[in-house]
Amino acid sequence: MRLLTYNIHKGFSVGNRRFTLETIRHALHQIDAEIVFLQEVRGHSDRHPLPSDECSDRESRGTAQFEYLADQLWPHHAYGKNAIYRSGHHGNAILSSHPFSEWENINVSNRRYASRSLLHGVIEPAPGIPLHLICVHLGLFEGERRSQLQRLVERIRSHVPDHEALIIAGDFNDWRKQANEYLCGELGLVDVYAEQHGRPAHTYPVWRPLLAVDRIYARGITEIDCHRLHGKPWTGLSDHLPLTAEFNLEPSCL
Repeated sequence: MRLLTYNIHKGFSVGNRRFTLETIRHALHQIDAEIVFLQEVRGHSDRHPLPSDECSDRESRGTAQFEYLADQLWPHHAYGKNAIYRSGHHGNAILSSHPFSEWENINVSNRRYASRSLLHGVIEPAPGIPLHLICVHLGLFEGERRSQLQRLVERIRSHVPDHEALIIAGDFNDWRKQANEYLCGELGLVDVYAEQHGRPAHTYPVWRPLLAVDRIYARGITEIDCHRLHGKPWTGLSDHLPLTAEFNLEPSCL
């Protein structure tokens, strides 16, 4: 099973110079991932509709970027708002080729003007084998991240049985690597990229990636590989680079 995590910056390139959503969709389709974690994806926008060639029936299609990106490859998706404003809203989304048995968006905001949430869904990529997926986008300030990481730990302890597989991915804004203390130390997850390459992936800013803010953590599932996608077209699509990972879903591995 292959998955991808990507902060798409609401479909804009660095500095909001170009609207890149159509190119992002084409690039994502080339990866052939079964699961896609998205951050800063618009659920609605009055100012930035979808590319016109895909919106002949505007009323039925709406302006949800995650539906546009999912197209026909990912028929199942979950979306959670974490920023609402006059012209629309954006948040986290999970696109999946497998149906969700359940999903919930958990508000972990602790600053009035910086809404954040955890999007927790459950799928069965193999019969009788639940896989928990949590898409995150944590705050910019260290104090709020600590609180949000603690809420994440509490959510996992209360809703994810120890014997069931778990993947957490997204934009942690955690350049000081404090998430490892909570997720690896307390819960036994591994940073999949660091496990493969010896250090976390540097994914931000896209023109000179110095900060390891985007991560994939896993538990109860066997990781095969993990890569940072770089070069064209990725350097011209968002202000982050995406990560991909592959896992073995054989029942004996869980």
